[in-house]
Amino acid sequence: MSGKTWIITGASRGFGREWTEAALERGDRVAALSRSDGAFDDLVERHGEAILPLKADVTDREGVTEAVQRAADHFGGLDIVVNNAGYGLFGMVEEVTERQARDQVEVNLFGPLWVTQAALPHLRARGGGHLVQVSSVAGVYSLPGLGIYHASKFGLEGFTASLAAEVKDFGIKVTLVEPAGYATDWAGPSAVHAERSPVYDGFRAAMSRPASKRGEPSATRTAILRVVDADEPPLRIFFGPGPLPLMKQEYAARLEEWERWDEVSQAAFGVSP
Repeated sequence: MSGKTWIITGASRGFGREWTEAALERGDRVAALSRSDGAFDDLVERHGEAILPLKADVTDREGVTEAVQRAADHFGGLDIVVNNAGYGLFGMVEEVTERQARDQVEVNLFGPLWVTQAALPHLRARGGGHLVQVSSVAGVYSLPGLGIYHASKFGLEGFTASLAAEVKDFGIKVTLVEPAGYATDWAGPSAVHAERSPVYDGFRAAMSRPASKRGEPSATRTAILRVVDADEPPLRIFFGPGPLPLMKQEYAARLEEWERWDEVSQAAFGVSP
């Protein structure tokens, strides 16, 4: 048994539930956050005091801070912090309402930020730890119809990359997990859909394609344990086979375009190098 202590947000379903069970089954302890009452009754029955269910909304900064403190007090510290809570917002940029956009960013970007800020003092006090941010392939690559979701995940990627350098000297490791498409609730009951404008009907029809295979969430259990147990875990890791070849094409295209426009870029600086 590794005896590690986790705190996992969005732990009642999807990756959060899988990883909560994986940690408990190998003898770790988990503070499991969810907005739902009774979401972990079965796990409490099986694992007893090894799991601490906590009801919290990640958009409530004060509530998050209190939940993290409760977890640290209950277990005597924290080793692994997993920001998993999040959902998908589907709609063209023009179709998304202000409320939908703000709610998306509140959950997917500010939620992990509040948890991260609340957890860091506890990790420093322990002399180290591991912060895992659940991003997405959508944090490094954009598709139409998901613009605000992309914005939230690109933002998560941005502050997390800065954070990794800021906390390295404290012995705190940071990883961005970037899953491909999995059979979770992300595109199902958890998703929010903007009202469709008919001006995009033709574009939507043109971009329509057969549904791709979805990964099995339970298959990520071994992967996440390997990541958190690694002496030198990655800053970024894809979950799934599709993202790597896609990113090779994407970044090659970006480099080619930057190089093609480099003369204009140089001239825009106004002074000699």
